[in-house]
Amino acid sequence: MDIGSVKSLFELFSGEESENFMPFITLAAAETENMLSPAADVNDVRLGFLAAAMANYRLRQAEASRDLTTATYAGKMLKAGETSPLSGAAALLRDYLQLCDDIIERKTFVFSGVSGGEKVC
Repeated sequence: MDIGSVKSLFELFSGEESENFMPFITLAAAETENMLSPAADVNDVRLGFLAAAMANYRLRQAEASRDLTTATYAGKMLKAGETSPLSGAAALLRDYLQLCDDIIERKTFVFSGVSGGEKVC
């Protein structure tokens, strides 16, 4: 996997300078490499996209942990689950995980939603 490509794609996805967020990029590259199936080509271009999407998601998680609500320009507060940078990053990550389905092995399952708006502790 080309880390330079991952950095460029991270900047495209996040709108942030990659040098300021190298810990997220390094972690995401390691996570992506850890998911590879034994027969996967480590030079597959899709891996850079997946690692960048994962780095963007990790960044948005960190930001969301500091602020659980988001104000719009009119002052309306978004509820959990409405469009937010974190939900957008999660959707992007899901898309790239699906795109790479034939070259990765998912070893974990994460339940990330509840219908009806119930709060889960």
